[in-house]
Amino acid sequence: MPRGGLVVTGIPAHMGPSADCYNQGKPRLRLWTLTAQVIMASSRHTPLESIRKLSQVGVALSAEKDNDRLMELILESAKELTNADGGTLSRRTEADTVVFEIMLTDSLDIRLGGTSGSTIEFYPLRMFDSEGEPNNKMVAAWAAVTGKTVNIADAYDSEEFDFSGTRAFDGKTGYRSTSFLTVPMRNPEDAVIGVLQLINALDSETGEAVAFGEEDQLLVESLASQAAIALTNKRLIDDQRRLFESFIELMAGAIDDKSPYTGGHCRRVPELTVMLADAAAATKSGPLKDFSMTEKDRYELRIAGWMHDCGKVTTPEYVVDKSTKLETIFDRIALVDTRFEVLRRDAELAMLRRRLQQLQDGAEIDSSADAEALRQADDALLADREFVRQRNFGGEFMSDDDKARVREIAARRWRGEDGEERDLLSEEEVYNLSVERGTLTPEEREVINHHIVATIKMLESLPQPHPLQRGPDCAGGHHERMDGKGYPRGLTRDQMSVQARIMGIADIFEALTAGDRPYKKAMPISQALVILGRMKEGNHVDPDLFDIFIREGIYLDYAKRFLEPEQIDEVDLEAIPGCQSTPAKASA
Repeated sequence: MPRGGLVVTGIPAHMGPSADCYNQGKPRLRLWTLTAQVIMASSRHTPLESIRKLSQVGVALSAEKDNDRLMELILESAKELTNADGGTLSRRTEADTVVFEIMLTDSLDIRLGGTSGSTIEFYPLRMFDSEGEPNNKMVAAWAAVTGKTVNIADAYDSEEFDFSGTRAFDGKTGYRSTSFLTVPMRNPEDAVIGVLQLINALDSETGEAVAFGEEDQLLVESLASQAAIALTNKRLIDDQRRLFESFIELMAGAIDDKSPYTGGHCRRVPELTVMLADAAAATKSGPLKDFSMTEKDRYELRIAGWMHDCGKVTTPEYVVDKSTKLETIFDRIALVDTRFEVLRRDAELAMLRRRLQQLQDGAEIDSSADAEALRQADDALLADREFVRQRNFGGEFMSDDDKARVREIAARRWRGEDGEERDLLSEEEVYNLSVERGTLTPEEREVINHHIVATIKMLESLPQPHPLQRGPDCAGGHHERMDGKGYPRGLTRDQMSVQARIMGIADIFEALTAGDRPYKKAMPISQALVILGRMKEGNHVDPDLFDIFIREGIYLDYAKRFLEPEQIDEVDLEAIPGCQSTPAKASA
């Protein structure tokens, strides 16, 4: 190829059979044909070297997962194959512009874009003008529009394209931009997704800039085909991952929105889970010194955190939203209040009837005694009514004496609208009011607990492989206990993964400090830590993870991000059961 010349090639125009294969949707056959032509045209490399280099590049491109490193690998591989001094890799956008992603020039020690952290301050190239006509002046834009390769021996001799920006760059840096090889990257749908441009092929003996040869062009076109497939596959995987994550967050949001009392739970638990997991992975001593997490493990744990309550889509709202013991569709305490009012009025009516009878019989009436008796009876009714009202709210404990008093009150008789006498409280109401903890009966708690079984089934039903292969273990184990008394499987500590134990602590602490539960107010962190400490001593939560939770101040970091300021109180370490070490962040 003569120096100073311009060669424009389109793949269908000069690749023979490969163009037909490509247009028929067979990019792999096209790639094979390109490779064969590279071998036949080899001059700088032997055929075996060409095959080896392209094979190595193909394997590397397929293995790379990070998008920035993948693009850098594409450009660096193209530079190595052609002994080019520099180059750029640009991406075609949906707005029909060409945006520079990577820029490398060895002799000027330039590394911009990608993993370098340095921004490429070049304006995007418009592929079309305001009239919709192709941009024929900028070589990279033209290659993106036409899908054709442009091989320029010397940019300073080119009249077809505008290299004024190149000359200005050279003037500032003292560089001499000579040969350019601009190759479009086509995806399997034959759409250009980017442009690979190399600058200054260097003579292996003299180091002088020379034109890119036919072998160079074929090598880079072959590499561009591999690169386009790799980038397209990576983009498809990324799109699939984003879709998966969006679906998960959508489901978690729907679960939170399903009940006004658990809003944000599915969003907060994964955050706290990852915070504790990172701290556990960073510890260098103790029982968890060997615990570690890869980025894949961390991602999987975060997703599992988002999905840990996905089974609640099967839980009835009247159970999830049961804010008082007598609540079903509505709080039946209002019906109980009405019965007490009936008893109070009946007592007053009884007293008035007795007076009327006394008047009719001509007997002496003791008004003060009647009034006092009525007052005492009314006070007793009001006290019983207030007691029932208070027992209607959930709590952490209900004594046997309180349960006995509920039964005594229930035995009071009242006359209903049908004129029949019946107990003041039904058996079902007594059963609900006697719940010891919270607002749920054992049967309703079973309904709630079933959400874990549903969660496990839902996660296990996902097709393999997927990002949640350990999801059933991580998400499905956050209600297990170290002593094997948890649910749904009754696993012991040794049967649980560290990740599942981490999520268990995160779920409990979030629930204790949440301000949106129907049966309790938001706790200050000191109170929540006391309860969590008791759970450690009771073999409920993992003791080693509890120690890290305290020592590294995870509770405080979480509180500053998600809790109300009034909940962040001073923590007395000595008052926390099971607290054996001083945390790094002991106070707000």
